[in-house]
Amino acid sequence: MMKAIFFDIDGTLVSFKTHQIPESTIYAIRLAKENGHKIFIATGRPKAIINNLGKIEEYVDGYVTMNGGYCFTTDQVLHKSIIPKNDVENMAKYCIDNKKAVIFVSEHTISVCQPNKLVKDIFYDHLNVPVIPEKTFEEAISGDVFQMTPFITKEEENSILNLIPNCQPERWNPEFVDIVSKGNTKETGVEVIRKHFNLKLEDTVAIGDGGNDISMLAHAGIGIAMGNAVDHVKSYADYVTSTVDEDGIWNALKHFNII
Repeated sequence: MMKAIFFDIDGTLVSFKTHQIPESTIYAIRLAKENGHKIFIATGRPKAIINNLGKIEEYVDGYVTMNGGYCFTTDQVLHKSIIPKNDVENMAKYCIDNKKAVIFVSEHTISVCQPNKLVKDIFYDHLNVPVIPEKTFEEAISGDVFQMTPFITKEEENSILNLIPNCQPERWNPEFVDIVSKGNTKETGVEVIRKHFNLKLEDTVAIGDGGNDISMLAHAGIGIAMGNAVDHVKSYADYVTSTVDEDGIWNALKHFNII
């Protein structure tokens, strides 16, 4: 039976230690594709900074990006959800007033305002993201914004939700939060892809390790948490595999006879 497999990137496909996809994962995905399964990416990253898929990119049938806010196949945009302008302006003002770094993502570009050490330590060093162009707030929010990533704590996030009533947060790191238009999650993206390809929900498999993966782990026919996920994320999964650095993807796909 053909499965549609949704892979998170950071901490699932790509190791935080090596910034690479393990060879066992590359081989597993190639075998899954050869066995007739469909391969999808489900990530908080926008397309502009998906720079680490390497050899598996040729096997990918479609993408859920920006935590479900922007979904596409190799040749067609399936879903895009713009954050209301008032919410964007409120977030910009909050970051200006409180001297917070923030990333704004448009359809094809990404920019950072007031970058600080956290941007370097987390995005450039830890996630191995290419250096993001710095812009003024006026420049960064002049067009449509699909995702905002302020470098704020969970407590700060809770305190500003009233400023962005048309948005919802998707957090997978204690130092920053991805914010998208309300109603967009990785579950949303799974549904967009599933309906486009006329797939049954019971034939979907979701694999992830972060807080923003919870919605798709709980929603998919089979939800698989990586061994490096925290216990809260694991509690939403049907199965917990080994870590990304211990052949987690290979072991999971083997366990469910996908390869």
